[in-house]
Amino acid sequence: MQEVIIYTDGACSGNPGRGGWGAVLMYGEHLKEISGGDSQTTNQRMELQAAVEALKLLKKPCKVKLHSDSAYLINCFKSRWYVSWEKNGWVNSKKEPVANRDLWEPLIEMYRMHKIEWVKVKGHAGVKWNERCDELARAAVPSK
Repeated sequence: MQEVIIYTDGACSGNPGRGGWGAVLMYGEHLKEISGGDSQTTNQRMELQAAVEALKLLKKPCKVKLHSDSAYLINCFKSRWYVSWEKNGWVNSKKEPVANRDLWEPLIEMYRMHKIEWVKVKGHAGVKWNERCDELARAAVPSK
């Protein structure tokens, strides 16, 4: 399996509000930066969108080390929240519909396709590629 390193981040101006996401993918000597935005979103959606868009670029199953400063994203997979969500018909422990299901479902599908190691990084702590993703995400926030 090819090994890919991914860093992702999301940003929001107002929450909800205008938002952006950014990701950096590294494979061997190759580096790819991607970003995008939404005029009405949340920070959590942008964190998830960054991971979705990065993983969608992988054309075949890969060994992935995905870095994010989003506890929401990382904890879902490390604590296996998604198992209960699927078992309970996409209702969370509070008996409410799971937020952002439209992003969680493709993430879970890609998680099952690839071998992903989820790595939590501290945001705004000088981690080079996390800082770059933050720059990409902020630059992608749509103007008013």
